[in-house]
Amino acid sequence: MPSWEHEILVEKVLPADPEASYPVCIKAKRACPPEDCGGVWGYQNFLDAIRSVDHPEHEEMLKWVGGSFDPEDAELEEVNHLLKTIPHDTTGFEGSFPM
Repeated sequence: MPSWEHEILVEKVLPADPEASYPVCIKAKRACPPEDCGGVWGYQNFLDAIRSVDHPEHEEMLKWVGGSFDPEDAELEEVNHLLKTIPHDTTGFEGSFPM
């Protein structure tokens, strides 16, 4: 069972752009933690490891995450791709999708 919660704050509703494809996220803060990183404490250990070349798990963690990870990069392109997978008719939507 996933234990991460993501807060979405709608700050302003603008008129629809007829050229745009919705839904769309235009701004985000920080990246989602990698899957199966061990919860809050595991994520903190992961960040400590990838930030310090002297950390005993530095190389292992970088390899595990695919070579690099920027905790400040929210990857808006990926977020918007996932938003497009939400069905337009949400009556049968189960309420989650992978992040």
